[in-house]
Amino acid sequence: MTDRVYNFSPGPAVLPVPVLEQAQRDLLSLPGIGISPLEISHRSKWFEGILAETKALLTELLGIPAGYSIVFLQGGSNLQFSMIPQNFLRGTGKTADYVVTGTWGQKAGQEAVKEGEVNIAWNGKSHNFSYLPAAGEVKSSPSGAYTHITSNETIQGVQFQEDPNFGDAPLITDVSSDFLSRPVDVSKYAMIYACAQKNAGISGVTVCILRDDMLERVPENLPTMLDFRQMVKNDSLYNTPPTFAIYIVNLICKWLKNDIGGLQKMADRNQSKASLLYDLLDGEFYQGHARPDCRSKMNVTFRLQDEALEKTFVQQAAALQLFELKGHRSVGGIRASIYNAMPVEGVQLLATFMKKFRQDNG
Repeated sequence: MTDRVYNFSPGPAVLPVPVLEQAQRDLLSLPGIGISPLEISHRSKWFEGILAETKALLTELLGIPAGYSIVFLQGGSNLQFSMIPQNFLRGTGKTADYVVTGTWGQKAGQEAVKEGEVNIAWNGKSHNFSYLPAAGEVKSSPSGAYTHITSNETIQGVQFQEDPNFGDAPLITDVSSDFLSRPVDVSKYAMIYACAQKNAGISGVTVCILRDDMLERVPENLPTMLDFRQMVKNDSLYNTPPTFAIYIVNLICKWLKNDIGGLQKMADRNQSKASLLYDLLDGEFYQGHARPDCRSKMNVTFRLQDEALEKTFVQQAAALQLFELKGHRSVGGIRASIYNAMPVEGVQLLATFMKKFRQDNG
């Protein structure tokens, strides 16, 4: 394990070592089966068991109530940006509200306009997405088809601190970058979706949790692969799903349940990690991008005095095995993604480095 660095990448991201070790043990041959999980059929009893168990674990961890379905799809959030309005906006004659809090919310809205009427109910672009709206600032449409939000913006580092309430329209949220990082009241949402490669697994699978009554809104004649009804009806098996990626989601869920002790324990741990870094911001040396009351527990974003100093910061951090700290080009600066599997030791080492770097360069 001595050759593993601390990987602060925004995704694909760090995975729990116990999960990697279990996958390593199984990779050549599943016990009692003699086939690798990379080879085994999605119609096999083993994978059918993995699929059922993963849904049960997600239901337990998130407290998903009756009346919801879980499906595993491909195409990431980018496909959902199109698939959601195709299923729930097209042909309704209604308007979909989009709360644009960062790059990913902006992309979602841009895709939705191809399918129907869209109202940008709030847009944080004018302040470079440095904070989030209060409920009264969101200008919802009367009888909207749905309201779409992004719970955590990886690029700008802003995050809703609690489940928001933006009116009576069905609430749909992209939780890709904070899925399974904290408890969520699923009953407040018509749909929750997440590409897995931040907290829940590896790239290649998207988890969608849909309230069953939303399926009644799906129009006829959608392509089968884009029809939520068909995906639910076929239990994610209409086509060959990303079997290995779902297997990793299964291992992550077991790690969260058995090793961590559930999502509240995970949230407490994530809060402690984030505090180590945010406690160093807001002085004259490190300037946080996000307003303090909107700061993400997943993606800590900040600037230094100039780009040359930021480049030096990234280079010196890498020499200490602290990798992938360069901020996104649209924001610049530094971004430390401290997802569930980032060890507290990695965040402690980064905080220690930040203190010394400030002392040497302040």
